[in-house]
Order: sequence, then structure tokens, then C-alpha cells
Amino acid sequence: MWRPPQRIRYEASAGRIPSAAEAAASRLFSPVDIGPVRLLQRTWVPAMVPWRATEEGYVTEDVIDWYERFARGMPGAIVLEATGIRDVPSGPLLRIGHDRFLPGLRRLVETVRRASEGRTRLLVQLIDFLVIRRRPEPQKFFERFLAVTDRHRAALGDPGLPEAEVRARLSAMSEQNVEKILAPDEWEALQFGYRERVSDMQHAHIRNLPQVLPGLFAEAALRAEEAGFDGVELHYAHAYTMASFLSRTNTRTDGYGGPRENRVRLPLEVLAEVRKHVSNNFAVGLRFLADECIDGGSGVDDASYFGVAFARAGADFISLSRGGKFDDAKQPAIGAAAYPYTGRSGYECMPQFISDETGPFGRNAKPSAAIRKAVRDAGSQVPVVCTGGIHNFDMAEDYLARGVCDIVGAARQTLADPDWFRKIRLGQGGDVRVCEYTNYCEGLDQKHKPVTCQLWDKLPSAAGERRTADGRRRMTAPVWQPPE
Repeated sequence: MWRPPQRIRYEASAGRIPSAAEAAASRLFSPVDIGPVRLLQRTWVPAMVPWRATEEGYVTEDVIDWYERFARGMPGAIVLEATGIRDVPSGPLLRIGHDRFLPGLRRLVETVRRASEGRTRLLVQLIDFLVIRRRPEPQKFFERFLAVTDRHRAALGDPGLPEAEVRARLSAMSEQNVEKILAPDEWEALQFGYRERVSDMQHAHIRNLPQVLPGLFAEAALRAEEAGFDGVELHYAHAYTMASFLSRTNTRTDGYGGPRENRVRLPLEVLAEVRKHVSNNFAVGLRFLADECIDGGSGVDDASYFGVAFARAGADFISLSRGGKFDDAKQPAIGAAAYPYTGRSGYECMPQFISDETGPFGRNAKPSAAIRKAVRDAGSQVPVVCTGGIHNFDMAEDYLARGVCDIVGAARQTLADPDWFRKIRLGQGGDVRVCEYTNYCEGLDQKHKPVTCQLWDKLPSAAGERRTADGRRRMTAPVWQPPE
């Protein structure tokens, strides 16, 4: 992962510990409505992919245990991990692209209801993503993946060269000479692995995304309501399809790229189609980037425009993240796929305890406040969720008091201690296990291993705990029992 050159070390702190009475009177533990759904407190667990589903996308016992553990902390809301809307293989990620996934999802909803004693609302994050392949071995690339054309033959100086000879000559060349012959997209496929973009209009399935995606998202949202979820979060953030439509890098020429009003067009159409399919009792919100944090990408001014557009279109909440793009990802090893959290934009999404003068905590606060202000100035009261390094009561309460956001999201801190909101609410904030922001969890995610927290395993084991296949790591956080 990219690191700031300054290399300044920071340490998270539990901060001031409020009494139970102070917590009860705080903004953080006051209710808020996301459209038709009331949250009992302004605490939000954002979507995290734990790599616990089956290869076919089904809910497993490990998935149930994961969300049950978060639900025992009784946050205002939990957002289920990014869940695929297409009925296509996608590795150990949850899916919702067919009715056969509903029984497991229903069981998951029931588990969260029971474990949280009905205090936690559960939403599911709906995602679409385009094809990305692993970086190939050069010989395989030239033998199997490169589509040989007359342009390659001309570059090699022989228009009549047989295809096999073109492949053999390219395979024997130095990288420097190969780069001169391959087209930019071919060179990228060799060096990083093939990756589809929303601007690849030469492909019919990419051209047709605006006709296909609204229906896919709407059908998935309807299934989510049938499964018992309280709402959906449309995933318009990071490196995936909908975020790519919003990006300044979207150069489509069919009315869905270029100017902001064109780039937001499909996301608005998806939102409208989802709303048409679900009931008025079901929350429909979305997550997008306050800043892409890449050269030539969308910034806070774009995000403010989008936030106003989504609010006017009837979004029930807006959740803000930042960075996490393929555009500046590090080159993967041969046989591995590019990972969108390895470049500077990835760092901005998940900053580590080693940072620059700004520090790793609250890098998304100022952009979130600007976007929220734009939304309020446009006359909308839609709740805004801010995430990014939030890890104690004073920090969360300050954000709410200053108008940075209306709901406080915390992923890594909640992973470190799923009970931290509950401990603070009960006046037991001194027991909170504070995240160290080493990004141990992110390293596991990058390798598609079950995500855990290194702090869990510093505590004694207990009988009956599920462990990773190698037996070395807990699969869920240690149990906490509140005082009588």
C-alpha cells in the first residue's frame, strides 16, 4: 500500500469517557430517520467484506456469526457487505441476483434482529462490478490473450506475418520494445491484468449498461425487501461500475459520460427504478465518494453536485467515503489481480497510523461537511453518513455538533470492538478496545482471506470459538458481557 513520505506516527485514543447519563443525552445516541426507517441512535457500521460466503455467494455459518457479533453491539444500523446483483460467479462474496439466495439472507436478518434485541436496523449494500483479471504470465498473454491484428504485423515490419509468428516474436522481445508495439490497453492488460471500463464502448455489454443496470438493481432491492431488510445502500463508491459512471474519467459519448449532468444520469435512473419497485416503508440510500483522490478524478465540487442531485431525487440517506480506485493501484504480482487500495487513493480510503501532517483520523470530515452544506443549502434534510478513522465518543459527538454529518460510521473501530458503541452508551467506555489502524484487516482483505482483527487474538481464547482454517485466528471478536 502507498504510504505518505512524511512517515509521522499517530496513536488512536479512547478519549474522554462519558457517563451513561451523558451518553444518553448526547447527539450520538439520539434517534434519526433515514426516510421511513427510524434508527434508535446515530451509529452506523459500514459495509465490510469479510470473505466468509461460499464461492457460489451463499450465506454460511461464518457469515451468520460475523453479523451476529456486530449486532450484539446494538448499533443504530449495520450495512451488509457489498452483495452482487448479478447471477454470475464472483468468488466468496454474497449475492442477491436470484431468489435461491433468499433463505440464507432471511436467516441473516432474523439473526441480527434477535442478537440486537430489535435495536439495530439492517441494510444491504448492492454492488455491480465489471470484469477484472489477474496479471498474466507474459508468455501466456502473447500465446492466448492478445488479439493479433494487422497493426501488430505492420509494427513488426511484415504485413503478411502469420499469427503464430507474431505471437512468437512479441514473446521473445524486451519489455521496452513490446511497449512500443502494443496499444495502451494491451500494454495495461499485460502489466496489470485486463480490466473493463464503463467507457469501453466497443463492447455491446458495456454500451448496454444503462439499459440493463436499473432493472438489475431494482430486482435485487425487491429481493432485499422480501428477505426482511430495512433498506438498501446502492454502492456508487470506489472502483466499481456505478462509481465509474460518476467519475470525471468517464468519457462515454452516449449521454452517460462527460459533463456532470451526464455522469450522474445513470445513478439517478437506478435510484428511481429501485424506488419504483420497493414499498414506501423501505429505505433507499446510496454511498459515493466525497473525493476520488486520483489525478483527473472527481473532487468535492463534483460530489457536492451529486449529493444535491441525489437528495432532490429522494435518496433516504447519503453515505460518504473517499478514494479506493484502480486508477492508481500498484502493479500486482503475476497471477494476482490489481487491488484498488494500494495507491494514494487507497490510502485516503483506509489511512494507516503512519501518515502525513493531516493524520489518519478524520480525513473525510471536511469534504463531508462541504457536501452536507451543499445539500442543506439546496433545501434537503437528507441524513449524511460520514466515515473515516472515527474511533471515540468526543470525535463522533464533535462531528454531529459541527454539522459534518448526521450519522457516524466506523468500520475498522467497530471491527476492533463491535461493542464500542454499546460500551459508551452504558458508561463503560473505558473498556473499549481501540483500533490501532495498522490495517492488518486490510492486508487480509487484499489476499481474500477471512478478515479478522489482530487485537482479538491478544485476549485469551474461549471454548467454542470458531477459528480460521489454520487455527491461528479468531473468526469473531471476543465476547463482552456488560456489567450487571
